[in-house]
Amino acid sequence: MNGKIVFVTGATDGIGKQTALDLANQGATVLLHGRDSKRLVETMKDLHVKQRHAKLDIFHADLSSLNAIRKMAVDLRQKHMRLDVLINNAGIFMKTRELSHDGYEMTFAVNHLAHFFLTHLCMPLLNNSTAARVITVSSIAHMRATLDFENLQGEKKFDGYDAYSRSKLANVLFAVELAERLKGTHITSNTLHPGVITTKLLEAGFAIKGASLAEGAETSVYLASSPEVAGVSGKYFVKKRPQPYNPIVDNAEIRKRFWEHSCRLVGISEF
Repeated sequence: MNGKIVFVTGATDGIGKQTALDLANQGATVLLHGRDSKRLVETMKDLHVKQRHAKLDIFHADLSSLNAIRKMAVDLRQKHMRLDVLINNAGIFMKTRELSHDGYEMTFAVNHLAHFFLTHLCMPLLNNSTAARVITVSSIAHMRATLDFENLQGEKKFDGYDAYSRSKLANVLFAVELAERLKGTHITSNTLHPGVITTKLLEAGFAIKGASLAEGAETSVYLASSPEVAGVSGKYFVKKRPQPYNPIVDNAEIRKRFWEHSCRLVGISEF
């Protein structure tokens, strides 16, 4: 990964922080995203303690605000000429229905819309790479999700787990559709389940413990760095191996409708 530039959302804690450290250990320049500027600085210092030669940069944005994401992308484009890997890692679990800065249900806004919009804004930088990879962290929870376009944001009925699993289905729909739209280019798009990992999200949403952060970061790091997946796109990975995803994702019309709906919500005409 020497010479590669990697952007990791949600890099101040949990799987994102471990992913950033692992890729820095491989020689990548890692761009750390967080919503708290103080924690971002502390994270950078901590990673430098663990890897003194780490090449790091920090970027601050509240992913519940499309305007904040837009400003961060401007900052990113001003500081870096290209991006080799974008890891859409940040995620939340909300037990009650709350709205984002833009009036969208928070789980849907942060877990899906933020990364959909950020990827769009990063496309010029990804295009400047000779072989770019977009990696979106989903969850096995997406297998249990259904897709009701009248209740995408809990408008009719809200349940925390339902909202979370639907946002993770949104991640897979996005990753696979992006791969389809990028066919024939030098940019790949894949998604993954990191495992049941001990994180603040797992404890808040499910009140259980899981496997180590090292295991949780393993598949993200593999997809970001391994030559084995060079050119592989549109796949869902578990433990570094492609696995079947929710059958809903195979419906091209649903993917297209969901993509266009997401475009409208973030205020863009198209990628």
